[in-house]
Amino acid sequence: MRSAITIAAKDLRQRIRDRSVFVIAFLVPFGLAGVLSLTLANVDEDAAFTATFGVVDRDGGEISAGFVDLLRGLDFVTLREVDSVARADALADGGDVDAAFVIPEGFSARAGTGQGGELQVITNPGESIGPLIATSLARSFASEIDAVQVAVATVLGSGEHDPAVVAELVERARQTSPAAVVDPDTAESRQFSATTFYAAGMAVFFVFFTVEFGVRSLLEERQGGTLARLLVAPMRPAWIIGGKAIASFLVGLVSMSALVIASALALGADWGNPVGVALLVVAGVLSAMGLTALVATLAKTPAQASGYASTVAVVLGLLGGTFFPVSQGPSVLANLSLIAPHAWMMRGFQDLAAGGTAVDVLPSVGAVFAFAAVLGGIALVRSNRLVPR
Repeated sequence: MRSAITIAAKDLRQRIRDRSVFVIAFLVPFGLAGVLSLTLANVDEDAAFTATFGVVDRDGGEISAGFVDLLRGLDFVTLREVDSVARADALADGGDVDAAFVIPEGFSARAGTGQGGELQVITNPGESIGPLIATSLARSFASEIDAVQVAVATVLGSGEHDPAVVAELVERARQTSPAAVVDPDTAESRQFSATTFYAAGMAVFFVFFTVEFGVRSLLEERQGGTLARLLVAPMRPAWIIGGKAIASFLVGLVSMSALVIASALALGADWGNPVGVALLVVAGVLSAMGLTALVATLAKTPAQASGYASTVAVVLGLLGGTFFPVSQGPSVLANLSLIAPHAWMMRGFQDLAAGGTAVDVLPSVGAVFAFAAVLGGIALVRSNRLVPR
């Protein structure tokens, strides 16, 4: 064990002298997280849902006026008055409005006498949420009118002709409650802030580059002839591999921990429960070590190992959602991302940022540890390609 610690200390001293480790492990991930969060933080934060609706009021009656007042009272709706049905159709088709309401002439009179007024909704084919809300608003308003008509008919049928009662029921048609409201805090509370997302993404992405040097140094020492000297020394080959692994683990652990702390203090990232974060960090470093070690066993030279490991890290990093939320893509992408440990780590960090506890992220932690065990186990079996027994 002392031999492994000696090798690890030697490797750490070499990497500290080689200042590139500071660039890959600290400066680049922190710099990218800062630039991306500062540049894109305002793209989605504090951006509540809004919709633009058009309305063609060819009726001008009390009931149609009540519907228009309802639309104006919705704080997420921008209402445009349109002078013709053709113009409303053109605006919806061109994407200038999410949907347009057409209130035909005589709507209030027919609705008030139970003859069935028709409220038309023209939707924008390029939108999904806005047209659904518009249709819901129209249906809700029509249902409210139906309810008022039933109430009025019931009162009149019972022999009650008090004008005050009838007037009160009719007034309800103009004072319908909003059929749809938007709570911008609900969705926001369940997802990363932009700062936390990019800090977590860069930490996860670059740890797979940071731990690479441990395995690559084995190939470098084999190529330089120093590995042969170590193998004839009074130590087990396992201590050589162990020393490299310890050095890689410490660099990866310090790198991710430093980025977590620095992003929280300097950028305002909210990582959530520290115990859960620590579990994910440790699991992530181990999975990165297992993946890079396995890829390196397929290489013959340090350059090949670096190229293979970098390619796999970039592909899995993109697939795992370290640069963009996987949920924004098609469902097949979300399912495919689960083959990458990056996706499980990002899921765990998202749960913690949303207020989850260490227990809540145990499934994600378990999945990442499973990646580490499987990949690391295969790499260990193939390690005789790097360190002959």
